[in-house]
Amino acid sequence: MQHYILKINILSLLILVAWAGCNDDPETPDRNWQLTWSDEFEGEAGQLPDPEKWGFDVGTDWGNQQLEYDTDRADNASLDGAGHLVITTKRENYAGSNYTSARITTQGLFEQTYGRFEARIKIPTGAGIWPAFWLLGADIQTTGWPECGEIDIMEARGQQPSIVHGSVHGPGYSAGEAITDSYSLTNDRFDNDFHVYAVEWGEDYIDYFVDDELYLQVRPDDLPGEWVYDHDFFIILNVAVGGSYVGFPNNDTPFPQTMEVDWVKVYSEI
Repeated sequence: MQHYILKINILSLLILVAWAGCNDDPETPDRNWQLTWSDEFEGEAGQLPDPEKWGFDVGTDWGNQQLEYDTDRADNASLDGAGHLVITTKRENYAGSNYTSARITTQGLFEQTYGRFEARIKIPTGAGIWPAFWLLGADIQTTGWPECGEIDIMEARGQQPSIVHGSVHGPGYSAGEAITDSYSLTNDRFDNDFHVYAVEWGEDYIDYFVDDELYLQVRPDDLPGEWVYDHDFFIILNVAVGGSYVGFPNNDTPFPQTMEVDWVKVYSEI
């Protein structure tokens, strides 16, 4: 009987070891953070985002063949009076484009190396709609893209409302060759409610979270090119229409579209 019990115990141990080896869920790191910058978008309805924190990129086709003209109008980016920033995408003729939207950025106003960057967002949906919350290397004017580095904290294809993506772009791994992964909801959609999208970024790591669930870890050894994440980056929030990543809107794509941002927060590790 003792030999039989011993065999069963050894077998159980082997099963547990094998199961642990097959468990690919990343381990959530234990880090301590101190708030360094935030915007909770408090203000009157129709007010532009705080000019001491946000500027506007005005124009069209930022290198992705997108179709909208991004403006600095309150019609396309303003507070709703209830603590949200609302980026509104419209189907309208404006400056030679058939769509308008907004792309706001902290470039030249707030830039940071390393930390936790997070935002609570309710995204839009529909074919050809491309919402994003991302970081771009502050040296882009001197080094160019993708050498400056890009950290896409959240982007989504509107025709896939239950999936969001996180990616990094750098020299040798940009555009369609980016290092990327996706996070999916089961029996729900990201346009139904707010969710928190975040990265934790340090000297040799970038970790991606949705609602504090870790789903992607990027390390220098994972990259086929240079690690270019050792300098200041700035924040961008935008909703694009069309482009190489999402394709084109169709007759079923609803307009206007809105991306609601409850808050954006940035921390440094203590």
